[in-house]
Parts: sequence; C-alpha cells; structure tokens
Amino acid sequence: MPLLSRSRSTFSGKTAFAAALTIAFSTHAAAAAGDAAPEAKTVPVIDTYHGVAVADPYRWMEDKDGADYRAWLTAQADFSRYKLDALPGRAALAERLRSLSQAAGNVSGLAWGGQHLFYLALEPGRNSARLMVREGGTGEPRVLLDPDTVSTPGQRQAIGDFTPSRDGRRVAVNLAAGGSEQSVLFVLDVASGKLLDERIDRVYGGSWTVSWLEDGEQFFYVRNPGAGGALENTRIFLHRLGRPVDQDPVVFGPGVHPDMVFEAPDYSYFLIDPASRYVVATTVPGVSSKRHFFVATLADVLADKARWRRLASPADQWFRGYLAGDHLYVMSHEAAPGNKLLKIDLAHPNAAPALVLPPSAMALDDAVPARDGLYVKGTVVGTSRLLQVPFDGGTPQEVALPLSGSIRELTASRASAGAWVKLEGWAASSRVLAVGAGPTRDTGLLPPAAADFSQIETEMVFVPGADGVRIPMTLVHRKGLPRDGQRPTILTAYGAYGLPREPRFEPMLLAWLERGGLFAVAHVRGGGEYGAEWHAAGRILTKSNTIRDLVACAEALVRDGHTRPAKLAVHGASAGGIAVGGAITERPDLFAVAHDEVGVSDLLRSETTSNGQANVSEFGTVKDRYQFLAMQSVSPLHRVVDGTLYPAVILTTGINDARVPSWQPAKFAARLQAATSSGRPVLLRVDMDGGHGAGGTRSQRIAQFADVWSFFLSAMNEPGFAAAP
Repeated sequence: MPLLSRSRSTFSGKTAFAAALTIAFSTHAAAAAGDAAPEAKTVPVIDTYHGVAVADPYRWMEDKDGADYRAWLTAQADFSRYKLDALPGRAALAERLRSLSQAAGNVSGLAWGGQHLFYLALEPGRNSARLMVREGGTGEPRVLLDPDTVSTPGQRQAIGDFTPSRDGRRVAVNLAAGGSEQSVLFVLDVASGKLLDERIDRVYGGSWTVSWLEDGEQFFYVRNPGAGGALENTRIFLHRLGRPVDQDPVVFGPGVHPDMVFEAPDYSYFLIDPASRYVVATTVPGVSSKRHFFVATLADVLADKARWRRLASPADQWFRGYLAGDHLYVMSHEAAPGNKLLKIDLAHPNAAPALVLPPSAMALDDAVPARDGLYVKGTVVGTSRLLQVPFDGGTPQEVALPLSGSIRELTASRASAGAWVKLEGWAASSRVLAVGAGPTRDTGLLPPAAADFSQIETEMVFVPGADGVRIPMTLVHRKGLPRDGQRPTILTAYGAYGLPREPRFEPMLLAWLERGGLFAVAHVRGGGEYGAEWHAAGRILTKSNTIRDLVACAEALVRDGHTRPAKLAVHGASAGGIAVGGAITERPDLFAVAHDEVGVSDLLRSETTSNGQANVSEFGTVKDRYQFLAMQSVSPLHRVVDGTLYPAVILTTGINDARVPSWQPAKFAARLQAATSSGRPVLLRVDMDGGHGAGGTRSQRIAQFADVWSFFLSAMNEPGFAAAP
C-alpha cells in the first residue's frame, strides 16, 4: 500500500475562516436552488516534461493548508452533504446498514506475548476497537486500552498497531489522532493496565515498528527524523524503559554506518527471535517488494559494534523474511509467477540458500514461525491455502481449512505448536481457528455473525481481456438471481502493489445483495492474484492493462446479461483510483455512476508528495521520458475531456489523509465538474475527522456506505431513490 505522511486537520487565520463561512453560506443557498457544485478557480500553470507541455490549473490546491483551498474544500463538503442528505432512501438505508454492522464483531492484530493473546476487538455496539488480552487465548477477555478514554474533544484517538513483549508483561501501542497514521508510541503494563511514562512521537503504524528484546525491558523501534516524508530517512533506535527518548542510541539506518548507503525512501526494520543469536535487518526501498537483507549478531548490535553482512540486494528478489533460530526463511519473486521459499543458514551466510518450497501455482504471501515449523500462507487467485513447513527439513504438509476463503490473520507463538488463523469468505463470517497441532478447532474468539448470508453465493468467472489474457472476476449475489440485465451492480478493482483481492466478509454488503444487487470484484493486472508476473503486467509502463482489464470485466457483466450500463457502478480505492478514474474516462458510456475512494488521481504530481519518492517503483517517475508518457496516459486527471457525458461520480477523501493527500481527489473532482456535459452530479465528500481509512470508527464507515450506496441507487433510478441530485 502507499506509504504515508501527515497533514494537519485544521487551518488557521481569520481570512480563511471568513472565506469558508462565506462560501459555505452561498453553497447552501446554491444547493437549495438546485445549482451546481461550487466552482473551482483556475490559475494558469504549465509544466513541460520532456518537451510536452502539461497544464495544471488546479496547482493551487496543493497548498493544502491555504485559505483558498480550505474554503473551497469546505464548500464542496457542505454542498455534498446537502445533496446526499436530500436523497429520500438514504435514511432507511443507513438504518439497515447500522443494523447489519452490529450483527458481527471483529478482531484483528492477533499476537502472542508469553501465554497471553493480544488483539484489537470491535464488538457489536461499540464505535472503536479496543486492545484486549486473553490468558492462554481462552481466558476471559480483559480490556487493556480503550482509545475513547484517551481522546480529547476534537482529537479522536485510534489504536494503530501494537506489539507485546516476548513475556507478555508489556505491550507497545501506537495511538494516532483523527484518522492520521503518524503515531505516538506508548507502553502499557499488562498486569495493571496502566500506561508507563514512555512517549515516542513520529512513529508510524506497522507490525515491524517495534521489536522487543527477551528481557522485556528494551525494544528496537523505527522512527522518522522529523524531516521529509513519513517513512523517509527513518532509522532504528534502541529504547530501555525509563530512559529519556532523546538518549536512545540509533543502531541502524542513514548516517549510522558510513559504508552502508541508504536512499531517502528506504525504511528498515529488525527481525529477532528468542532462539537466535542474530538480528536480521530488512531495508525496503519505498513500496518495492524487492528488499535488502543484512545480518549481524545481537550481542554486537547491543554493544554498538555491529558488523553488518549483506545477505541479499533487491536484485535477488527476496521480499519477506522470517527468523527462526539461526535460520532465515525468505520468500523470493525469482522464478515468478508463484514465488519460492528459501532457507539460509546464518552461521554460513555465504552458502547457497536451500530451496524449501519451489515455485507453483500458489503465490506465497505470508508466514509465521511456531515451535513445530513455519506456517506459510499462499493464495491461488485470491483464495488462501496454508502449509506447515517443518524446521527439521521434513516434507511440507498442507493444512486443511474448513472453507474456501481468505486467511485475514495468521499468528503463532515460538513457544507453542500450531497456528491461529482468522478465516473468512465473501459470504462466510470470520472465524478464528487453531490449526496444525491436532484437529482444527474454532477458538470461539469470534461468534458467528447474526446477518443471514445463507442465500448468498459466490462464483469465479474468467473474462477475456483486450489482449486475450483471461481476467478472473468474482461475483457475489443472491442464489437464483436472474440474468435479466436489471441487477444494480457494483464492480470494484484495485490492481496495485502486487496485492491480491481476497475474500473479505462485510456484513453490510447484505444490504446491497438482499435487494437483488450484484457485487463483482475484477482481479485486474497490477494485483498479486498470479504472483509477481501479474503485478508486473499492471505497473508503470504496463499500467494501462489495469484499466483495460476493468473495462473488459464491465463489458462482460453487460454482455452476459447480469446488468446494463444504467445499473452499473464502478469503484476503486487508493491506488485503485487509477483503475476507476481510467475506466470512466475510457468508457464513460459504460457506467451509470462511480465511486473514487481516496483515489490517486494526479500521477504527474504524486512524486512531489511526502510519500511520492517511495512510490516511484510502483507508479514511475516523470524524470524518465517513457515512464512520464505512460503515467500521463493513465493519470485520471489528465484523461478528462471537456464536453464529455460522464457518469455521476462521488469522490471521497479525508482531510487527514497522509497517503493520498486530499488535493488529489479534489483536483479530479474540480476537473470533472468543469468538463462533464451529462448533467449528472459530481460530488466531493470530505471527512473532516478522517484520513485514508485506517483508524476510522464504525459510525464513519456506516455513514460513508450510506452516502455512497444511496448515491449509486439514485443514479440507477432504483425504487425508493430519486434521480441523481
């Protein structure tokens, strides 16, 4: 996923405030009169790339804290709110979504510390996830931290990530405000439930942020120096509980070892294991899946005399590593598409790695070490499989799973045999299962959802792409749904970073399906459904395949009688904004409505954002002529043509979005509003207490679903919903 930075959630200045009030007032008046959205001013700006002149009349929006931008954004938010609230079916839909949302709880971040199981729990009736602990994994749950208790007015807090100590006595917790993902790291005493005095800012979420030492008194952590992008020039520090943070020694990263060269987008983290005398450092070049690996002894790192030995560079195509004793297991893209698993003896790092799992149709995805071996997750066209790989070199065994779906969580303890998995399907609610050590059993951590999906089925179909490649597409719908061309349909795609679209249970989806709707997932190129080759076929110079694949899937839905353009919605989020923006500009006649969710919209300027350098390996750079031409051809903003009959479009963003800054969808919204000749609405919905989605509350999700789906159903002229506003 895109890397991140932080933007402020408020803006200051009497001029900005007065301007916002003036425009907001006129916006309400315009809305009441049924007029168009607030017009965005244009300021002539011309960039020349490799002899090609490119106009950017909305460059002024990139001053995200400027008075003009904040006033216009507020006016857009108010206008959209007025229009969405006026939809007659929205209130009833929101109530149904609220009911379904309460039909299932959720757990995430399953992690062992000693005999304790730690996890985040969002129970029915609650708005935010709380940090919980269970002794032995089966004891009574106890609340360790409720983010609502540390929130202050205007500064909502959310738990980003957490890491328990090896013995389970303490847990490091990242707290972030208002949907932002820049966190402050706290340390919690598990026995008392009290926060210790530690406060470490400029820490970003991720399970790699903290690595506890065996004594439970020290940990390594990753921190931003306070300049540049969110994960630029990060370094690894060593903290001892009770020591002032400004006295923490830096142990790895830029400037630490003169003979080691780091680029600005590189970020690093440590792999440690209680049974190992080694530390493995993994350095990630931005969002690339091909990484650097180094090794040193833990004793030398702690004594500040580490001699780091390189194990691999990005050319070796290693992308994930797992330390178990004195051996490192790594997944490699070499011999794609299926990836392979290698084993390295760290005592003899110059020896050739042993091949543990050869390439196959299964794309390796993740793993966890347990006492009895490495549990390896793979996917076959988005469906999960699980293998147990013995440490002693025995034959890997597949672990049978009770349903065909996706492993959304995978955790294990080095002190125990077996693993715990959170397994779910498009129409099967989440279950947390203990597998591998004895018969598979349901742990009871998640009771079955109350929402009734018994009449919902899923199927996989294959669509011929524009170049003849078969594109997988998942269909989710009510059993016996007629192919009468009348089904209100949501088609969604992502297609980036080599991430596959896996089955995911969402109880609120039933509100769409029970009314005869169809939900379709296009597994477009750029994702990871078939491993590294599928990713490479939809990135930088080949990114147009992502758009063409999505269009091909939309055409197939119409051709096969599932729906028709007047009933078809298309959706893409984050990097999926390239797919949805490309689809509606390629074939505006094919869709009734679109949702561009926190979407990447201006590829030519994405490189200037705080996380832009990190994303060059995924999106490309305008500094290269051929990459620039490819980027311009797929950049949604630059594909808009004046006077085109565009579908209705709703764009959503959060003011604190640090991954895709709000000005990206804002520019696209302004351009579409000015260019469309269809008379259909283009709305920019702004969450003033949200970001890219992480840390959002249940009520925020319900509100967005209600807004977007009401907008969809209105644009489709579905019963109970007026024509699009």
